[in-house]
Amino acid sequence: MSSKERPTLGGTRIKTRKRNITAPLDPAAFADVVVQIYLDNTGDLELVAKSIESSDLNFSRYGDTFFEVIFTGGRTQPGTIKPDEGERHPYSILDCEPKREAILPSVIYIQKILRRKPFLIKNLENVIQRLLQSLELFEEDGRQKLAIFTALAFSQKLSGLPPETVFQPLLKDNLVAKGLVLLFVTDFFKEYLIDNSLDDLISILKRGKMEDNLLDFFPSSKRTAEAISEHFSKAGLVSLVEYNEKKLFEVKLKEMKSTLTTQIAEESEISDVIENVKQHVKDAKLPDVEVVRILWDVIMDAVQWSGKNQQQNANLALRQVKTWASLLNVFCTTGKLELELIYKVQTQCYEDAKLMKLFPDIVRSLYDQDVLAEDTVLHWFQKGSNSKGRQTFVKSLEPFVKWLEEAEEED
Repeated sequence: MSSKERPTLGGTRIKTRKRNITAPLDPAAFADVVVQIYLDNTGDLELVAKSIESSDLNFSRYGDTFFEVIFTGGRTQPGTIKPDEGERHPYSILDCEPKREAILPSVIYIQKILRRKPFLIKNLENVIQRLLQSLELFEEDGRQKLAIFTALAFSQKLSGLPPETVFQPLLKDNLVAKGLVLLFVTDFFKEYLIDNSLDDLISILKRGKMEDNLLDFFPSSKRTAEAISEHFSKAGLVSLVEYNEKKLFEVKLKEMKSTLTTQIAEESEISDVIENVKQHVKDAKLPDVEVVRILWDVIMDAVQWSGKNQQQNANLALRQVKTWASLLNVFCTTGKLELELIYKVQTQCYEDAKLMKLFPDIVRSLYDQDVLAEDTVLHWFQKGSNSKGRQTFVKSLEPFVKWLEEAEEED
């Protein structure tokens, strides 16, 4: 083994990791180049897109700046919509007329850019959010241009633009309170529905978590169902008004059914149940026919069916009818409503095998409890329009109808 000393390094070289080296940000220079591309092509978006595509600009770093140039014509000062220093061009979205034919080319242009550079979608979201949260800084036509652009963007299915990006940033208290959000979404709805159905609009609202929250767009002093109907009717959005009224109606029906189910399950005082139903009918303006349908459904759904034999099920059903007959009596006030009740009994007995043979017993019990009049029973027997199991039920009810007719002859 050699006794010579092993060679050693005379010094140490310290390597700098590349990830720690960052080039200085220069969004101003980037913006100037993009603006110049617009100016060189006199705003022809086809030519601008081709020039953008062939350039070696750093879009991944300056994506937000790029969309600022598209929307405003140049850079904007941080936190504002005021122009920053640097070149500007007159072909931006906010410089054109507030008309769809003027704004649509920009939507298609952005779509082309995003197809080639999909990583820019997040930058588009950032810029749209900032603009929408600055609605109070725009004049009326500026807000209208943003609404038209946004509607066309969804209509054209602009790559990956999520609805929550639009609707959630709008819900700033000061913007809502000033009515600016309501004006924006109204213009948005009107523009979007030109090319799309109401179902398409509802789908967007649902994805934006606003389907059931239209009142959130209204100032707090105007958050009523009447205000929604009045505002959107004046704006010509009758289909949206009808949809919203239907949704509210369904919610109120559900609330009434839930409360009623609890009261009946707990066997509350009938007087309390009646007052509860009356209050719901008054508040929700529920049609009498719907009330009768709900009452029967809830009353029968509360039965704990034994499933053992026909007689036990019959006893349970008839006990329930007798217990809650006075509740039905309060709301079955006309022959039409009594007939609707028979139709509900008929449908339930037809659709539930264990109740199939109980139809005549239930009708007889309702008659005995003065819920159904003789004329109503006879009308159903002779002219009833519900076809579900009718032939079977008519035959099973014949003995009772015969008894009614004989009793009438004796009288």
